[in-house]
Amino acid sequence: MAYTVQCMLMRAAVLGSLHPQFDPLTAMRNPSPPALVPVRIWDLPTRLFHWLLVLAVVGLIITGNLGGNWMVWHARLGLTVLGLLVFRLVWGVEGGQWSRFASFSYSPRKLMHYLRGRAPANAEVGHSPLGALSVWAMLAVLTVQVGTGLVTDDEIAFTGPLARFVETSTALAATAWHKGPGKLVLLALIGLHVGAIVVYHLRGKRLVPPMLHGDKLLPPGTPGSRDDARQRVLALVLALASGALAAWVGSLG
Repeated sequence: MAYTVQCMLMRAAVLGSLHPQFDPLTAMRNPSPPALVPVRIWDLPTRLFHWLLVLAVVGLIITGNLGGNWMVWHARLGLTVLGLLVFRLVWGVEGGQWSRFASFSYSPRKLMHYLRGRAPANAEVGHSPLGALSVWAMLAVLTVQVGTGLVTDDEIAFTGPLARFVETSTALAATAWHKGPGKLVLLALIGLHVGAIVVYHLRGKRLVPPMLHGDKLLPPGTPGSRDDARQRVLALVLALASGALAAWVGSLG
């Protein structure tokens, strides 16, 4: 112990001679933080879900605006999103630690503390309280959009696969929401999401790279998400089951 202290004092003396403004006592009281290490936060299934959802939603917006024969692809992409949402519902329980719903389910009190600069422990590891709110909102709006799309009926050329199971008035109301307020809310959420990514980027916090390779630079000891072969096989089975369910729903039309 005495040897360690002596070494620290000698190092401080050397630094003090090289840098006159260097305060050795302050340096000893406030040692340098440990070096950051890569920690697996987003497992591969979560990353694939995220980017497939991005592609599907972009495709839905484009095909929905084009209309006509493109509505066939609009319906297919809608069923793709249905399968992805079903997968995410299960993966929110069985996935890696930071992909589980429990890891980003914050109370209103914790959200307010975060907005006031008092972030809860590990708030910046996975989804922050504000980011979690965005994720929940996006999942909810997409679920409503998919649900209304399944029962929609424009009385011209497109009918959802489940439209025959509901009253005409319900189908028309679902169509009005799907093409009107629902679409606008979804576009607004996408805009906020992209805007938040840009703001964080300007502040030096990169949100996109970890969603590509899965890792974040964090203090040693930060728990990571499980992302081994067994977990990925489980995700593949769940994805196939979710896709089969979506295909079956589509066949009901």
